[in-house]
Amino acid sequence: MVQRHDTTPTHRAQVVCQMIAQAGDYGLVTHLSRDLGVSRQTLYTWMERGWQAVEAAFLPLPAAPTITPALERQVLTLLVEGHASVRGIQACLRATTGQHVSLGTISTITTEAEQRALAWMATHAPPTSRAVALDEIYGRKRCGAYLNVVDLDSWAVWAAEGPLPVDADTWTLVLWEAQARGLRWHATVSDGAPAMQQACRVVDPDGQHGRDVWHLLQSCSQIQGRINRVVATLAAQAATAQRYTERVAAGERPSGRQPVALDAAHAAHLACARRTAQALQYLTGELHALLEVVVLRPSGVLDAAPRQAELDTLLDLLAEVRDAAAPGQQAHLRSLHITLTRALPQALAFVAGVERVQQELRGVVGETGLALIAWAWQRRALLGPSTEELVAGLPLAWRQAARVLMATWDGAARASSAVEGWHSIVRPHLAVHRTLSAGLLAVLAVRHNHRVFTRGTHRGASPLQLSGMVETPSDWLVALGYPPAPHALRPAGAAAAPQLAMAA
Repeated sequence: MVQRHDTTPTHRAQVVCQMIAQAGDYGLVTHLSRDLGVSRQTLYTWMERGWQAVEAAFLPLPAAPTITPALERQVLTLLVEGHASVRGIQACLRATTGQHVSLGTISTITTEAEQRALAWMATHAPPTSRAVALDEIYGRKRCGAYLNVVDLDSWAVWAAEGPLPVDADTWTLVLWEAQARGLRWHATVSDGAPAMQQACRVVDPDGQHGRDVWHLLQSCSQIQGRINRVVATLAAQAATAQRYTERVAAGERPSGRQPVALDAAHAAHLACARRTAQALQYLTGELHALLEVVVLRPSGVLDAAPRQAELDTLLDLLAEVRDAAAPGQQAHLRSLHITLTRALPQALAFVAGVERVQQELRGVVGETGLALIAWAWQRRALLGPSTEELVAGLPLAWRQAARVLMATWDGAARASSAVEGWHSIVRPHLAVHRTLSAGLLAVLAVRHNHRVFTRGTHRGASPLQLSGMVETPSDWLVALGYPPAPHALRPAGAAAAPQLAMAA
């Protein structure tokens, strides 16, 4: 039971003053405890509270932490570039610069940056219509994901929201909000998830909504692996049966049970499985070629109707291979046939726009000229890589048409690799923070959008500059309103950024 005592606040204040004044006198606390009927621990608690009141009344208030531009830049650089947590930032600053920065100061800096990044994302959009990729990335908890809209041509991030439920309504709201910010698109590409497809039909019912072709090819590769494993299993059983037969023929006592491969039908199953694996490998190669932007045949560039006819034939051949496959392979081929039948119409959504441009310019360069330009474009990595280098080798009358054709082929929306690249940036931060706030996602997006490419075709330009926003700074912290770094080094090739952006 709690022992009660009859003391008033005034009396307790007098006792505390006496204990503070006579601190160190032997027997004082015991005497007061006996007279008041209060435990010694209670008296010590009163005295500690009294000391705190005296210090609060007479000692100066602690000075507010000084947040300098240099400290802000250090903290935010460690947060974004170093994938560091708040405590990790504190440890890095202490180890490298000798600064003892409190966790509260670091949180204040990151929170301010998140608010600025959210404001930046809400007020910036590309000036022209773009082709965008849609996808979501899950964190540690499957109850929500981070929904992203990324530019296919420049890899700029135009929307990054989450964690949010993955359903059609949520995706619809994300796309509507992106439109409200000023984002316009003429094509979308996704992995075919039902939520994204339904949202695209609601927000942009007349638009071009394609499916990523690499997801289909990955499905083919996965099925090929399963088919090959069936072949390997049957071949291993045949090898076991061969060893069993040799031991029996040599008069030795066989070990283990009689192998199932001794059955006469096993050899037929193995031969059938190998034929199925070879047939699927051939059909996958043909599918890969027919899903290219340009399908070049000895007769010339393949139009949309012949391309579709060849794909229909490919599906018919796949059905025949499925029906003739070994028992352990039929289920996998059936699943693949269903997937391709449903996905190919959306995977070919880019063909209509490409076909229209090819038909318009076929009269300028002719069928042979179109095939030659397509042949050169397919080998642009060796012959170019820039468009002007390719065009320089063509007849003067073809050059303008060739520029239009190559720009059309380059801009065909058929793969969502841009959003996968953005996911590779987000994943390390998810591993550190477990859950990313909307503000931190915005900080990462702003940093990515202003990052200047240091190699490749777009060397010296940032995603924003490639999107037509040529006046944006290359320093993402300057874009958020922070002062520039002293003695900042100019990125290599930065002078060429506006020209690259306008050419793109």
